[in-house]
Amino acid sequence: MRADERAGFSARTKEELVRLPLGKSCCMLSEISGYTRSVGRLAFRGGGNFAVQYRLENTGSARRLYLLLKKRLGLSPALHFVHSPRLGGQRTCILTLDDRDSRELLTALHMMETDEEGRLRLRRATPRHPMTRQCCRRAFLRGAFLGSGSVTNPARGYHLEWKAEDDPLPADLEKLLEKCDLPYHCYQRKGVSVIYLQGAQRVADALALLGAGNSVLELENTRIGKQIRAAAVRAANCDEHNSERMLDAAQHQAEQIRKIALKQGLFSLPPALREMARLRMENPDLSLKELGEALDPPLGRSAVNHRLRRLMEIARALEEEET
Repeated sequence: MRADERAGFSARTKEELVRLPLGKSCCMLSEISGYTRSVGRLAFRGGGNFAVQYRLENTGSARRLYLLLKKRLGLSPALHFVHSPRLGGQRTCILTLDDRDSRELLTALHMMETDEEGRLRLRRATPRHPMTRQCCRRAFLRGAFLGSGSVTNPARGYHLEWKAEDDPLPADLEKLLEKCDLPYHCYQRKGVSVIYLQGAQRVADALALLGAGNSVLELENTRIGKQIRAAAVRAANCDEHNSERMLDAAQHQAEQIRKIALKQGLFSLPPALREMARLRMENPDLSLKELGEALDPPLGRSAVNHRLRRLMEIARALEEEET
């Protein structure tokens, strides 16, 4: 898989995200906060002036940030581009807020406050925008992803990450991912913290949380195709009729579970059903007995069948809501 193909899926995901509606006022500010924490920089200038600057490699992400700043706070950042010969002529978008607009932004993000003499002073170097609502947490994660995130082409693997050059950002990302029930990992890459998710279902859940429904569908189609091909190889030594019937049933279950993931995310399910959903998606070739043996603690065939029926009922209910 070439580097441009890996970047292609990530670029398509961001292109989908930047086309989403800007959302409610609180969500717009949360998304701005995510951008600011991931790619925002505060530059001090002479005479007590300063400027907030954003550097973005994706032009769609830059366009969305411009619209957020304009609509939510009435700010008008200057936009220019720079090219890096060392990176094959890659173009970087730079948005810069002047001193007045920077003060407006920092005040909105609770980074500046008015002192006893009525003068604005810098309070902290990082945003402190409250995100008690689920919609605001999703918006923050989306802004941070559009600023410094990427996702691997599912044909190669399942990996989604945020690069966190700002020291407090990893802790904030970890806290939000925990609240969203998304297990994560963290490591250092060339001195920069990287928060990442691995595994097809976890990446799909994260993409659904961000709002990238088409990317979830593409990932699931790729995953199911890979699983069916693998299952076909394993089924070659089994009875043809029974194998086809089992694979058809498992594929139908996987498709129904995919609808749940696409519509509301598997993180919305109770833990027992979420575990069963992920196990079925990852093992469409296993029998009910084998699925039960793969659980911890193991379950009997009847209990496994009961959980799968409940998942199918949830999927049918979602279909009925759409009609």
